[in-house]
Amino acid sequence: MGGEDRVGPATDAPQHADRAAEADGAVGARPVRPAAAAPLTPAPSASALRARVRGLGPSMTRSMQAVAETIASDPAGCARLTVSALAARTGTSEATIVRTARLLGYPGYRDLRLALAALAAQQESGAAPAVTVDIAVDDPLADVVAKLAHEEAQTLADTAAGLDLAQLATAVTALATARRIDIYGIGASALVGQDLAQKLLRIGLIAHAHSDPHLAVTNAVQLRPGDVAVAITHSGSTGDVIEPLRTAFERGATTVALTGRPNAPVAHYSDVVLTTSAARETQLRPAAMSSRTSQLLVVDCLFVGVAQRTYETAAPALAASYEALAHRHTAR
Repeated sequence: MGGEDRVGPATDAPQHADRAAEADGAVGARPVRPAAAAPLTPAPSASALRARVRGLGPSMTRSMQAVAETIASDPAGCARLTVSALAARTGTSEATIVRTARLLGYPGYRDLRLALAALAAQQESGAAPAVTVDIAVDDPLADVVAKLAHEEAQTLADTAAGLDLAQLATAVTALATARRIDIYGIGASALVGQDLAQKLLRIGLIAHAHSDPHLAVTNAVQLRPGDVAVAITHSGSTGDVIEPLRTAFERGATTVALTGRPNAPVAHYSDVVLTTSAARETQLRPAAMSSRTSQLLVVDCLFVGVAQRTYETAAPALAASYEALAHRHTAR
């Protein structure tokens, strides 16, 4: 329904640390330069735990998914378990428990237990229970509106909680100082790319969105250091987006990925990875709808950050664009 390719079930494949050695079926080659290691960031708060589980779950191995789903569904019960007890409950190993804790952003299982205890206390304090997002064919419109509004709000909250501010700042700096910006997206993500491009154009930056994969690649070969390429792909495995990003990466441009799967193939060619919420699909609400909400939030964060960094030139450019279009908004 206008969305991009969906990623299949996770397997016990290598994780993000081994991304240079993984092969993407659509593009196949390994990077020509290693991506810089992500800076150490504080462990996420209890309020960000559920967002991390939802966002990273699809990219985990099956055994790690079992651990993540268990702790998300019963934080209070898991907070009382030792690492060996949780391994027994999930049918995994102690090493898997520790790897899952670290992938979720905690130094070790002890720190994860503390966050689970805090999350359980928050839930017991009277927080409103989650509203199901399942929409039935015979649901009244009032219920549809309520469910969609709740899920949109949750998607935005999850994205904000899981967004790496250090990575966001790096992306803002790169965009603010770029000679040229190329943006790649297919389907619903193409609409988000167009939104980012027109926002950046209005503050005087040279930005172009490409939804045609052939044009995307032919433009990417012209990039060089000092340029920026942005790939928008919820699944993180859309070949028509990865190919031009890889080309830009090989030409030395700074590469940024907006994706709901931070360990997906698109990350192999990304200097910066900005993670969006990976909301659950339903029959009447495919991921193309929910992913767009979180992508647009990140786009707005990027735009405002760049506008702040370039305010002396951005403000006059915005004023000029408003003035140029003012006559088109006047009643005749």
